[in-house]
Amino acid sequence: MMHKQPKPTGLAAYATVTAAYWAFMLTDGALRMLVLLHFHTLGFSAVQLAYLFVLYEVMGVVTNLSAGWLAARFGLTSTLYAGLALQIIALVALAQLDPSWRLTASVTFVMCVQGLSGVAKDLAKMSAKSAVKILAPSGDGALFKWVAILTGSKNAVKGLGFLLGAALLGLWGFTTSIWVMAAVLAVILIGVVGFMPSGLPQGKKSAKFSQVFSKDPKINRLSLARMFLFGARDVWFVVGIPIYFYSVLSDGSEDGNRAAFFMIGSFMALWIILYGLVQGLAPKLLRAKTRTTPQIVTQAVLWVAILTFIPLVLSWAVWADIPNLTGVLVAGLLVFGFVFAVNSSVHSYLILAFTTGERVTMDVGFYYMSNAAGRLIGTLLSGLSYQMGGLPLCLLTAALMAGASTLAANKLRA
Repeated sequence: MMHKQPKPTGLAAYATVTAAYWAFMLTDGALRMLVLLHFHTLGFSAVQLAYLFVLYEVMGVVTNLSAGWLAARFGLTSTLYAGLALQIIALVALAQLDPSWRLTASVTFVMCVQGLSGVAKDLAKMSAKSAVKILAPSGDGALFKWVAILTGSKNAVKGLGFLLGAALLGLWGFTTSIWVMAAVLAVILIGVVGFMPSGLPQGKKSAKFSQVFSKDPKINRLSLARMFLFGARDVWFVVGIPIYFYSVLSDGSEDGNRAAFFMIGSFMALWIILYGLVQGLAPKLLRAKTRTTPQIVTQAVLWVAILTFIPLVLSWAVWADIPNLTGVLVAGLLVFGFVFAVNSSVHSYLILAFTTGERVTMDVGFYYMSNAAGRLIGTLLSGLSYQMGGLPLCLLTAALMAGASTLAANKLRA
């Protein structure tokens, strides 16, 4: 049962959870750029680069399926601490990578470490977002506002992580950067454990794993729409665009590589930061205070339909090799980010609006399992489509996936 007003510790617990989530996502974004750019310079193909992130996404699917049950059984603080601790372990393990290893051994090792990082990320995400349902006051659009602040600020921080990762790689190299991030995150974990106030549920031993699967058709349809939505982003975001920009910006020299790293990292950071800012503004953009949940569902369908046309136009632009193509791509992908951010924020609100306080961790875990499945599909298709048809095929595939998300979201109005 939800309280009409948050507990005295509600805001403090929310702030602590948010700070922990920020710290995690900063390292998550930096790690992604470090791995992607480092191994691209070692000669990895687009498909091989995609393989590095496959287990990360696979473990995201598995983790989200079980994380809701784990939180319901052991408490949200336990799963949050576990997420931070596992990320530290993953970073320390990755620092052991030996350049003398063979290609197969390197790929396998990095895949496994990324898989552990995927478990860590989704434990932390599920914990933070479930906490909002518990701690947010009811009425006056407060739930949408608190969700938007957490999600938007998280993505802005992750964007800084992309820039940080590219900068660290250029300044300190791969291994030193990994060790620095592990040390900083360890200090933050100690601080979070020491200052976490009460206010989050401690878990119930009676929670059953079978309860993870939702019987609510709205949650299942929203989860399907979420899967295709994130597939539409990651199919160009994970491999396609970074590698395309590297081929355009780098002249192959050490200085050229360093400059390309910085520019690619800056673009990825800008995209994620603006995406996060728009997510935070989504309740105002959609006038959520004065709208009912069915009206917000209608907005969800409208915005994902708009999203479908953007990668379709960009795919044609790349295929036709129009003048000032790089500038058009940057502008078009920023527009994509704006529309995508509104969609993502609406989904994050709807999952909490559709669920109940008793089932929140279960339903949020199931929903983010679909989110991880979308990222997995997008990651695989990103490397495969770029290898087969370059950036035009990446963007065309993104348009098809956004169209599938539109169809799934439309079913929410039934």
